[in-house]
Amino acid sequence: MFDRLLELISINDIKKIGNAKILLVGVGGVGGYALESLVRSGFKNISIIDGDVISISNLNRQIIAKMTNIDKFKVEEAKTRSLEINSDVKINTMGVYLNEDNFNDFVNENYDYIIDACDDILVKILLLKYAKAHNIKIITSLGTGRKFDPSKLQITTLNKTFNDPLAKKLRNELRKQNIDLNIPVVFSSEEAINTGNVIGSAIFVPATAGILLANYVFKDILKKS
Repeated sequence: MFDRLLELISINDIKKIGNAKILLVGVGGVGGYALESLVRSGFKNISIIDGDVISISNLNRQIIAKMTNIDKFKVEEAKTRSLEINSDVKINTMGVYLNEDNFNDFVNENYDYIIDACDDILVKILLLKYAKAHNIKIITSLGTGRKFDPSKLQITTLNKTFNDPLAKKLRNELRKQNIDLNIPVVFSSEEAINTGNVIGSAIFVPATAGILLANYVFKDILKKS
């Protein structure tokens, strides 16, 4: 299935990607597309964490969401979809909401890379601290709600972000804990669209953010610019 990919990278690269162990936290609007990109790019050892179920409001932007799987757990539907694409992939599912109490029960040192695609500030901080303490590479996704233009997305470091309330909160909390802000992130420089109490979202920005996350990890593992 990777004949076309092998026109761009070597068979040894494919093996390296296949051996990499990835932890993906969140398989919603952003994480679902990150997972799709990982599976279609040769990653075979992926653990996914998400305690949520699919709702009808997910249909406009989440790749795993269908009318036929409403109310089903996202991690299980994500696994099913992944195996339909590549039956050789090993997907370890954890259908939980990570928090401070259960974090160490589900996150361990057996990963080469952590992809943070969740929207919980506390969990993001826990992941960043754990990755640093255990020398695990990590990339974090920032806010994609109230954004509409995927061309405004970019990969930079947390200390260089702007127009992102989630990034601002994360920076403030990390500064309080004296944690370095030189952390790779995917963020949108687009000014947020005020959509009232409900956070508006379309497929374009979260989907692109997820692909960028996976692409960054892919290139970093293979050390390609």
